[in-house]
Amino acid sequence: MTGRFLATLIVLAAVIGGGAMYYLQVYGFYDRIDAASPAAEVRMTTLDGMAEPVAVTGFEGIDSDSSPIRYRACFTLAEGRAQIDARYRPATNAVPLNAPGWFDCFDAQAIGAALEQGTATAYLGEEHITYGIDRVIAVFDDGRAYAWQQINACGQDVFDGLPVPEGCPPPPARMQ
Repeated sequence: MTGRFLATLIVLAAVIGGGAMYYLQVYGFYDRIDAASPAAEVRMTTLDGMAEPVAVTGFEGIDSDSSPIRYRACFTLAEGRAQIDARYRPATNAVPLNAPGWFDCFDAQAIGAALEQGTATAYLGEEHITYGIDRVIAVFDDGRAYAWQQINACGQDVFDGLPVPEGCPPPPARMQ
């Protein structure tokens, strides 16, 4: 009787713990970004290196305080693709990160495939939005755009405990 009770208790604790972990990873730490809030401002880096706000419609976004790479956003740009190409800096090594399944406007696989096929182009939204993290914006021919944050070369080395690469700004004191 005691063995059955302990086994049931262990299984019950595992199910509750697993359910809580799933909820926290998929739902618990994410917050929706209100389209009227300052966090919904979309900025893109011009060819001369200045990040400036751009006009968007239909903004939907999520973010989390628990990680700087949990930001995802979907929106439509007011400017056409030709104007964007002529004005904003392309991003290198753009790899969209998966969003939680409930945030259904952001499909990382479809965005990644469009970037590979050339039906979308990645632009640098803002470099070092947080040290070592860049915001990247993928723009489709029809004006649909998707944004996410990813680790840049500076962050990759510093986060791995390596020296700061040449050309990178010094990390904040809390990272040293």
